[in-house]
Amino acid sequence: MNTILHITKSEQWEQAKILGTYRGDTLDLEGFIHCSTAAQVIWVANRFFTNQKGLVILCIDSDRVKAEIRYEAAEVGELFPHIYGELNIDAVFQVVDFEAGEDGLFQLPQEVINLE
Repeated sequence: MNTILHITKSEQWEQAKILGTYRGDTLDLEGFIHCSTAAQVIWVANRFFTNQKGLVILCIDSDRVKAEIRYEAAEVGELFPHIYGELNIDAVFQVVDFEAGEDGLFQLPQEVINLE
């Protein structure tokens, strides 16, 4: 199993569970970005989610994703997995609360570290 990690708001995840699929904000433009390493999660969180509350990390089994996955370069030059299409929620095997520290920055939760 290859784990893909995705940061989202908990209310978006709750809505996805009702609908049966998750749809990232940028799906119509560019697929939506996920992370495949701990360093990528921290980079994305501290770049795009600073001081946001109510976030979760979706832990996704890439083998169960029905939509197309492409590994594409991001600003930092690393390859990030992009999903082109809606994410079937049965591909998500764990959801982890993800909150910034008092300094507004994120650290990887132990549950996600244990996946590596």
